[in-house]
Order: sequence, then structure tokens, then C-alpha cells
Amino acid sequence: MIEITPSVKEQLDNHFQGKAQSPIRVYLAAGCGGERLSLALDTEQDTDLVQELSGYTFVVDKGLSEKAGAIRIDMTPYGFAITSEVQVGGGGGGCGGSCSSC
Repeated sequence: MIEITPSVKEQLDNHFQGKAQSPIRVYLAAGCGGERLSLALDTEQDTDLVQELSGYTFVVDKGLSEKAGAIRIDMTPYGFAITSEVQVGGGGGGCGGSCSSC
């Protein structure tokens, strides 16, 4: 289950104004601080759970959805913040070998 805040809806409305909408994928992204939930525009796959919220289509892989539990999308001054009922991924703590800032 996915929940979005009013500020997320406002941001999406601004982004898609005058543009065709595409599904918004919640996925597990790798980065310097470990894996974290992230968003991307994508297409729906057979292995996805699909949820319509406030006029937008959100998709998440069924396996990730089972691991994460409830997912909440909010806005911060830095962009979207995606949190889940159960922590997924590695969280923070260290860098992979490709991070030049470490």
C-alpha cells in the first residue's frame, strides 16, 4: 500500500502539467549510502502491484512490496522522501567503491 502527502500531489501536478502521465515506479536504488527506496517514471510490468492515487498510477514490484510493507511518499526541501513500514535495503553506513566523496 502506498500513501502520498498533499505536497507530493502538488509536486506531481506541477511536473505533469501539460504533459502525458506515465506510471511512477517505487523501486530499490543503489547508491553511496546503500540501497534506498526511490521513484522513477516507468511502465507497468506483470510482476507489479498497481495503485491509483490522486489521479496518478504508482507501480511497485510485488516482491519489494511484500518486503517493504506500507510505503509513504513525502516531500522535503531536498526532494521526495520515500519511507516504508519495514526498512529495506542497506540504509546508510559507508560507501561503495565508486564513491569519490568517501
